[in-house]
Amino acid sequence: MKLAKYLASCGIASRRRSEEIIQSGHVTVDGETVTNVATTVLGNESICVDDKLIKPNKLVYYLLNKPVGYTSSVLDTHADKLVTELVPTEIPVWPVGRLDRETSGLLIMTNDGDLTQRLTHPKYEKDKEYTLVVDRPLSNTEVAKLQKGIVLEDGPFKPDKFTEISAGKYDIVIHEGRNRLIRRAIDHFGKQIMHLTRTRMGHLTLTNLKEGKYRPLTTKELESLRNA
Repeated sequence: MKLAKYLASCGIASRRRSEEIIQSGHVTVDGETVTNVATTVLGNESICVDDKLIKPNKLVYYLLNKPVGYTSSVLDTHADKLVTELVPTEIPVWPVGRLDRETSGLLIMTNDGDLTQRLTHPKYEKDKEYTLVVDRPLSNTEVAKLQKGIVLEDGPFKPDKFTEISAGKYDIVIHEGRNRLIRRAIDHFGKQIMHLTRTRMGHLTLTNLKEGKYRPLTTKELESLRNA
């Protein structure tokens, strides 16, 4: 298999990040530094990252209900709390995609680099549903404009769905992964999101999962993520 895929299977990082690690000269195969991402291995070689021998990990998959205040990263010297603190640490995992520190809700945690790459690739972006509370309700005109599509600084944005639940509370469905997209869309109208929670990703939901808690993904849920 490709060396980057092997690194990902060992829980080092996603396949894309593993390629960067290889190119930076941190990987040796049988004592020789390898920087070519096209390198293939059988898996019986002595493969090291920064002189540490690595072996494939058991693949694990968690669904986490992320609280506000946690950073979606495995390493951030400026963060008080990381999402990795909320799941078992025996096998290192990372978050699939990001929820910003002030956003709560559904987050997948895994050490499967292949699944991470698939779920974060624009071609396979799954629809994601959020509930948001705004400091001041949007007018009917503003709701209609957002439903029709607006232009942000990095291009046009049109949600797949945007509906009002109650005064100042809305449900939005998107499939894009641009940074702080929903917050910037509301900022566009001079208003501010007070609470933002991701409630669904594809077929996955937070049903019966309390904030700050996690559970393993089921075989059926994994199949739906891989095959969609």
